Amino acid sequence: MQNRILVVDDESTMRHLVGLYLSNEGYHIEEAASVDEAILLLGEQSFDVITLDLMMPEKDGFELCTYIKNENIESSILMLTAKTEVSDRVKGLNMGADDYLMKPFAPEELVARVNALLRRNHSQIHNDKEHVQIKDLSISKPFRKVEVKGTSLTLTPKEFDILYMLATSPGRVYTRDNIMDNLWGENDFYDPRTVDTHVKNLRVKLSKAKLSYQPIKTVWGIGYSFNYEEDENS
Repeated sequence: MQNRILVVDDESTMRHLVGLYLSNEGYHIEEAASVDEAILLLGEQSFDVITLDLMMPEKDGFELCTYIKNENIESSILMLTAKTEVSDRVKGLNMGADDYLMKPFAPEELVARVNALLRRNHSQIHNDKEHVQIKDLSISKPFRKVEVKGTSLTLTPKEFDILYMLATSPGRVYTRDNIMDNLWGENDFYDPRTVDTHVKNLRVKLSKAKLSYQPIKTVWGIGYSFNYEEDENS
């Protein structure tokens, strides 16, 4: 089945360029010049990925992120932004976006980011959410068990929860606040840097188990994502 991409941007030149780059990959492209146009299309059709310009007149990309989240629309969101402030990217990710790309960008990187989101979607379809197998890493939610090459790892509850959450949405970027909002209770001690400590311990345990790749990738200044391909810069 042909993957469907919705390109949302108030600038027609940018819409056409993004659409051209992605249609050359064989994807079906629809365009929206505003948030309202995008909402109309989302009410009529389903899309695998939405490329979304954050800064638009009247209603901005943040509002569309909120709408998609509230309506439980199962489309991955790639933010396209000219803003350089980390806080803006964090805000978008916290509101439901899956990844971001800074303008100006190379066509090859746009295609790579969209392909990564589509691989994540494909992985979610083939993982039943209860048992996840990615290369030589196996995660069982019902038994709260993690194995590397058939050997069990001893993880703390929070270490398991972080690994499971990242692994079931490979490629999605989670901020520290995302992780804590999902995995920490209201009465728990709330310090986002606690996430860094758990991630560090997880990496050590997975490395000692001789996992063939480092699954937790640092997105500098933002948070973490699951990386199922070898990446020396993780």
